[in-house]
Amino acid sequence: MASRKPPRAAPASKSPSKSPSNAASRASATASKAPKGQGTRKAPNPKGVSPGGFVIKGNARYDRHDHYYKLAKAEGFAARSVYKLEEIDVEHHLIRKGDVVVDLGCAPGSWLQYVESHIGPTGRAFGVDLLPVKVAFSSQVRVIQGDAFKLELSDIVGAAAGEVVHVDVVLSDMAPNTTGIRSVDADRSMALCERALDVAERLLKPGGHFVVKVLEGGEMKAFVERAKTIFSTVKIRRPKSTREGSTETFVIGVRRRIGEG
Repeated sequence: MASRKPPRAAPASKSPSKSPSNAASRASATASKAPKGQGTRKAPNPKGVSPGGFVIKGNARYDRHDHYYKLAKAEGFAARSVYKLEEIDVEHHLIRKGDVVVDLGCAPGSWLQYVESHIGPTGRAFGVDLLPVKVAFSSQVRVIQGDAFKLELSDIVGAAAGEVVHVDVVLSDMAPNTTGIRSVDADRSMALCERALDVAERLLKPGGHFVVKVLEGGEMKAFVERAKTIFSTVKIRRPKSTREGSTETFVIGVRRRIGEG
């Protein structure tokens, strides 16, 4: 099936982005106002940011304002990560009209924007994150600011007492606070992945799908083996829009098995 461009979505914020050229102009103007005899002083770079706008992470670096960042801004998405989900969805046809979707680690909201544009007027989406989501959504989308480890499943899907909500897709873009120590970061990521898989195992209806972000290393092999006991097909993908030097990859569970879990 040919790749399709996701529909335009409403911008996440009205505040204009500061381009490198504008920032340079402001810096130049500030320098010209310096008192005589004092010279000029360069403003310190933000922590982890090299001259030229590159973010330094361990031995890798990436351009914060790369092609996908600019494309997301132009198309009104809250983050460039939307194109990772799009690539996975185009390949596996996971999200359809009328679906009920859970998005764990949904901030800043780009995955929910994509989901909202694909589930149609009869679908529903539930997002969870510790951080607030500033994107405005329709009434079909419900965002909960909370801890995915502490929330009850009924809270995540907004179920009333005794109500059973059948979920079609569980997504997880949850990520730990990284330390720069690969083994530590992988272990922290795996704890989030295990929680996401627990949620998927308990909420997904038979035939439902699962996507989770994983930092390579640690217990990833064991995690994939566990996923294979729950889903008919399990794939590992690294979308083209993944930043160079990143250790993240995605585990995709297709068609939840009947009677498993």
